[in-house]
Amino acid sequence: MKRFALPTLALLLFTTAALADGAFYGDPPDKTHPWAIHDMNRPQPVRVEPGTFSSQDTPGTPPSDAVILFGGKPEEIEKWISDKPNGEPTKWEVKDGVLQCVPGSGYIRTKEEFSDCQLHIEWSAPSKVEGNSQGRGNSGVFLMGAVEVQVLDNYNNPSYPDGMASAIYGINPPMANPLRAPGEWQVYDIVFRRPIFKDGKELDPGYITVFVNGVLTQDHTPLEGGGGHMRRSSPKPFPDQGPLKIQDHGNPVRFRNIWYRPLPKRPIDGGEASHMSEEMTAAKRSEIAKGIREAAAKLEGNDKMLHLFESLCYEDDAEARKLAVSAANDFASVMKEVPPDKIESKKGEILQVAKALRYLTKFKILPEDIAAKRDLEAIIKVEDWEPKPQPKGKKK
Repeated sequence: MKRFALPTLALLLFTTAALADGAFYGDPPDKTHPWAIHDMNRPQPVRVEPGTFSSQDTPGTPPSDAVILFGGKPEEIEKWISDKPNGEPTKWEVKDGVLQCVPGSGYIRTKEEFSDCQLHIEWSAPSKVEGNSQGRGNSGVFLMGAVEVQVLDNYNNPSYPDGMASAIYGINPPMANPLRAPGEWQVYDIVFRRPIFKDGKELDPGYITVFVNGVLTQDHTPLEGGGGHMRRSSPKPFPDQGPLKIQDHGNPVRFRNIWYRPLPKRPIDGGEASHMSEEMTAAKRSEIAKGIREAAAKLEGNDKMLHLFESLCYEDDAEARKLAVSAANDFASVMKEVPPDKIESKKGEILQVAKALRYLTKFKILPEDIAAKRDLEAIIKVEDWEPKPQPKGKKK
């Protein structure tokens, strides 16, 4: 959640924490990085309650933010339809909490459409082994209905490598074959990123990462247009969203525990990241600065001054600069008049403001010749408040 979107009380508490924990600390924002290093103004990660792992007997539970496509309930078949043009109800069956392919009934697809995602799906080939190579326990998982992650019983069953289990079909073989025996449950965890095109130009080819039974088999594999049978695919635009399809290849493969988590947009698609374009970085820095100045307007004294100074790290603003420098000079003037026997009580405030001024002048956000900085540094020197170097070998 962005700091400046919080209610007023929470906002003030959070901004005070930001100053205590992160402001005037790590390297400041630059042309392609909207946040400072260790920046408390960055959005906090969304809390997700983790799920549980599956066993052969029992499917695991999905994380709290997952969208469940099939969790074992008979009525969840309603989330799927035949992939035939008229979108008729599927003839696939739900038995004992498992979604099973009915050979000859055709592919199925979700009614729901989505895009970049983390997909979890578990499958089991028939325990009675029949056929070989591509004729044994064959199915496929199609992201956005277009990119196939192969499902195939390759337990002691070689086939062409770019068509083996967890291959990006027709594009890239898996790096390993970690399949369990036929009849046992295989677990696919897939991270999918669609291609991004603009004005007919490819900006991002799209990628797939796959784990099979906890083993990495596809490592950020480029999509190369999505792959296919016998013919080499070439880069092409994808729609914004598409369904998940599962293949009927004539084998009664079973599926369970199917869910996905939508993923945030990439910077190339308008999302946020540590490194962004100069245009996006400037817009985000301006947004952050505006929020900090709005928070400062609700504060008084040094808290207000420090927030205004903090806002300058993201975007210069003549009025904020003028107010903050004037407040700092006034503060330093008052501190110079504090009697020697009372100055210790002001140590924390003086060091806090001095820290901010050191940071701002170091990174040339403010000029070096700020009167407040000179006056506060003089007090710190006289009072010997500078931290003492620690002996080597001792922890900070």
